[in-house]
Amino acid sequence: MAPSTTVKSADSPPCPATTDITENNLQPFFILHKASSSHTKPSKKANKIPKTRRRIDLSPSEIKNEENLDSEKSENNDDHEFVNKRMEVFETVWSKIESTIIDVLRDLNTSVFDEINRWIKESFNTITSSGTPNFSEATQSFPIVQDITSKQIFTGLVLTKNMEFVDDLLTFQELGVHLKSQGCHVANLSSLDFSMKNGIGGCLRSLLRQLAMVTLDAPDMSILATWYREQGNCCTPVVVIVDDLERCCGSVLSDFILMLSEWVLKIPVILIMGVATTLDVLKNILPLNMLHHLRPCKFILGTPSERMDAIVEAVLVKQCSGFRISHKVATIMRNYFVIQDGTVTSFIRTLKIACAQHFSVEPLSFLLLWYLLEEDTKSENYGLSPENMLKRAFELPSCLRNKVAEQNGDALVHGLSELKKLCSQWSTVVMCLYEAGKRDNIRLLDLFCEALDPESDMLRASGLQKDPTLSPRSQDRNKRILGLKKGGFISQALRKVRDLPTVQLYELLKGWETHSADVPQIHDKVKELLSTLKFDQGKSLKQDVVGVSKRTALRSHLNFEDSKVANEKTVRLAEYMVRNHMKPIECVAFHEIVCFNNVASLQTALIGDPRRRIQVDLWEFCNIIKCGCCGRSGNTVLPSVHDSSIMYTLAQEHGDLINLHDWYQSFKSVILSSSSKGKPRTKHSPSPKKRKVTTEPVKPSEASIQARFCKAITELQITGLIRMPGKRRPDYVQRVAFGL
Repeated sequence: MAPSTTVKSADSPPCPATTDITENNLQPFFILHKASSSHTKPSKKANKIPKTRRRIDLSPSEIKNEENLDSEKSENNDDHEFVNKRMEVFETVWSKIESTIIDVLRDLNTSVFDEINRWIKESFNTITSSGTPNFSEATQSFPIVQDITSKQIFTGLVLTKNMEFVDDLLTFQELGVHLKSQGCHVANLSSLDFSMKNGIGGCLRSLLRQLAMVTLDAPDMSILATWYREQGNCCTPVVVIVDDLERCCGSVLSDFILMLSEWVLKIPVILIMGVATTLDVLKNILPLNMLHHLRPCKFILGTPSERMDAIVEAVLVKQCSGFRISHKVATIMRNYFVIQDGTVTSFIRTLKIACAQHFSVEPLSFLLLWYLLEEDTKSENYGLSPENMLKRAFELPSCLRNKVAEQNGDALVHGLSELKKLCSQWSTVVMCLYEAGKRDNIRLLDLFCEALDPESDMLRASGLQKDPTLSPRSQDRNKRILGLKKGGFISQALRKVRDLPTVQLYELLKGWETHSADVPQIHDKVKELLSTLKFDQGKSLKQDVVGVSKRTALRSHLNFEDSKVANEKTVRLAEYMVRNHMKPIECVAFHEIVCFNNVASLQTALIGDPRRRIQVDLWEFCNIIKCGCCGRSGNTVLPSVHDSSIMYTLAQEHGDLINLHDWYQSFKSVILSSSSKGKPRTKHSPSPKKRKVTTEPVKPSEASIQARFCKAITELQITGLIRMPGKRRPDYVQRVAFGL
């Protein structure tokens, strides 16, 4: 295939319209490259046939990784009878998780929001204490003459403690909703409103749009003052929330503050601005003369770690939705949270991806709905009648590992009930350890990841076995050394219990009593340990002790014979809980139904590998299209397949370089392989009385095949799978991606 006849140069004259289109005249290839006319006589070196014989075998057995194996197993074994049910259960589970997260974040901010609301009311009373101007004074364009202190704007600076901007958005939206429920007029402004492009006019337009519900090209503060006085709104303050102070343009923000200070007596405006770093940022953004117009007050939100611990406790530790994650998945999510600078939103997104992948891959994940039902509403036959589903359940690796003897519906019901009970006990022990560990600043997320580790559970089980050759004291020492991971968070929490003062130890046990209310085996032992505490005159320690003075007074009532004995008994109780009631979910049968453990697919979803994903989709087109013809053909490429998939499949027969002519001939043979099965074309006889309908296959023309060939090559080029031909070898394209 000579270059002069194959490649049409951009500089060469166009072909006449009468030129025949043949298989050797592939004119559309000028899209791929523009070869100069000097290459019509290439050198011998350029004409040499490439010697590379590297064959890339992309057979299904070679390209499937852990994600594809799980997906193929799900597709082959599942009869698609439970697919819709799994998606319905996913919507139910994630809706429950999402509502729980929203409630948790709202509860964390409630105390700060209430404090801000009290400050707003006090500031509003201070502004209106000097009197309220009449309608004409309030709507006139020039300011009211007062002292300089009366023109100061009450400004609340909300410290977000280095939370990411995406987390701030939700926080300040919730703050606006909370203040509106308290009767305030609220306008949420973003940092984009304070950009140099929009200027002060953009801020005013946003205020009028949110407060007065009007949109004007030439906004004016007098319009806002008229709205405030006419509509009977003058009894409540106007709160302007700026979510991110650091992102605002300093000059525009200065003009905005100066304007509000001139109107603050007519429109009692109170500013609330989010600060991600420190209060010194005001000095860096605003000029010194602007700071005199502000009367700041500081408010502090919870740290990202505190928010994360609250989410982990409500969603992952406690029985919120029944959905669980494995130890490796939890470790990846924790590392991803740390890498993303403590962005809670990124952690929630990762959790949703894991939940969606679990329900899309695991055929029996729809049984999680049964897992959530109350005991009195459960049915023994709920979803358990199909024999193929029971077969899948008892072929789970955890079921085979635990050697479940009976394989029937009752055994599966019992296994799920046992799984739920063990998860409840595990959650109780984790919360008891966290109750002790948070006194030593141990984060729940770290403790959660360690408690999920099945290897640590085996280490504890082997280390806590009794050795008759050792003395009791040596056995206790081995329990502490071997039974718990050295330097781990669990051992750190137990060390903290051993060093707790008497009053704090009592408070810890009261917390354990609350957490273990649903686990009688632990609850009874905690109550028994509490009963050993004796007080003067038979007085028991009150549960609602608050304040340092009361704590000091109570120290005199405590009368332990030996405080170290009480601490040691508490540590032994904690070791008992860890040893007997903190079994990781990956060690329990049927845990795959509720626990997501596909680490590879989660990493791919988080990190992203678009080129590999494109290759998988082009190669496994049958799994995506799911048509009857492709499923029956096996590895044979049919002309009904998308052209890009045909081209990619044919490219596997070549090495690093692909000859365009050979590639085109292979593509053409596939397109014409079923010409007898092409679309029918009706032919009618000339006689109007006798209509004889005959069908003849429509053979694609040479021009249409070339056009489809060039379009498919262009798509592969855009997706980064092939490279355009060079000047030395204009008849060859180079492959860029090899293997999966």
